[in-house]
Amino acid sequence: MWFTIGILVGALILGLIWLMKRHNFSLTWYEWLIGAVGLLMLLFTIQNYFGSLAEVEPKAANMFLLVIGLPGIILLALSWQLAARRAKKA
Repeated sequence: MWFTIGILVGALILGLIWLMKRHNFSLTWYEWLIGAVGLLMLLFTIQNYFGSLAEVEPKAANMFLLVIGLPGIILLALSWQLAARRAKKA
């Protein structure tokens, strides 16, 4: 499972960099940082969600989705919005 997730994440990052070069666009350091923290939180959530389900702890799994997964998604959306608004302004 983690091999597949690693390939998907690598392909997404490679696609993002390819699109940025193609459209002559760059991200600021804090957009990269916010996006990386959000992605790490999301991957941490996925790992712990499936680990908790494997140990037959559905309440702990759902709490991980809420406590760690939701802020990770919010950080990814924030990074995207910062970049989109800066691109729209330019």
